[in-house]
Amino acid sequence: MAPGARGRGEAVEGGKLSRRKGRRYSAYLRRPSCFKPACDPPAVVDGGDQRVDKGGGREGEQRIPTHLVVMANGIIGSAANWRFAAKQFVKKYPEDVFVHCSECNCSTLTFDGVDVMGERLAEEVISVVARRPELEKISFVGHSLGGLIARYAIGILYEKDLSTKCPEENGDSKTYTSGTQHVEEKLKGKIAGLEPMNFITFATPHLGSRLHKQIPILRGSYALEKMAYHISWIIGRTGKHLFLKDKDEGKPPLLLRMVNDCGDLKFMSALQSFKRCVAYSNACYDFIVGWKTSSIRRQDELPKRESFTKSGEYPHVVYVEKPKTAIVQQEDILETMVSQPKTASEMEEKSKSRKARGNSASPVHKTPLE
Repeated sequence: MAPGARGRGEAVEGGKLSRRKGRRYSAYLRRPSCFKPACDPPAVVDGGDQRVDKGGGREGEQRIPTHLVVMANGIIGSAANWRFAAKQFVKKYPEDVFVHCSECNCSTLTFDGVDVMGERLAEEVISVVARRPELEKISFVGHSLGGLIARYAIGILYEKDLSTKCPEENGDSKTYTSGTQHVEEKLKGKIAGLEPMNFITFATPHLGSRLHKQIPILRGSYALEKMAYHISWIIGRTGKHLFLKDKDEGKPPLLLRMVNDCGDLKFMSALQSFKRCVAYSNACYDFIVGWKTSSIRRQDELPKRESFTKSGEYPHVVYVEKPKTAIVQQEDILETMVSQPKTASEMEEKSKSRKARGNSASPVHKTPLE
């Protein structure tokens, strides 16, 4: 119930308050989390914990953490969406992790497109790392659209030189060459100059939302899916990216380009640099992001309900798929980049074909029941 709404439904009967008549049935209806309205988060999480960063950059009194955890919200979301999870991270690992809930892509800014938002997130991460020279490791956690934004951002941040001073100012070309080689060696396999550890997504539409029952609320109706495709402009450039409608300069859709290294953007190399990649997907109760697109699987690859395997540690996690090792052939990558699929089915197949390439890039699929 919204703040201030309680008084409107209360009645006084014999000196006692009766709230039954004022009870709103809407309280029983679930609202998809990705469409909860954004709100401005407080500077620090309740309780005064100063290692959950909201832009203030303050530190606690204990040992300074060296592991940065970046959390990215979904569409029409905000940093406040990660408030509870951030508190749990810090509570469990008070001297190990520093949690930064991204603030650069909130509310209607999430309509600007995956690429624009990815650039914003990359700049924000660079700013955080610059303020905290003690950081050594980095992990990303993205919810829904936030997972795609994080994937774009790490493509920018892969082996990124964050140094602000240029050795060229010394006028010594040998020193500059030597310094450049040293920096390149130091940044090899790094994300924003830090050691990549975990890349985790929750209900992220990795294959997009175009047709093929990728939006459960449309109940597989081709007419409704086609309508959603045509009105995707409502959510701006983001809609074009999610529905694979963008054709910038004759290039394949952005989500398709992101399954490979594309020019200066090392999307797949960045993803493979993480020691652990996990894709969480909902088997049910998710009306916006389908099970296939969030777990990067074909319809016939989805596990049957009767074959679910429960996790002893986390009862709501019912199935785990171990990573598959595969050898990435350069010819295959080039073929994928040269061959430009035309139909939605071909685009989806190209995206899924990259799922098992590279050991660390193959996600561990964990499917929560709710």
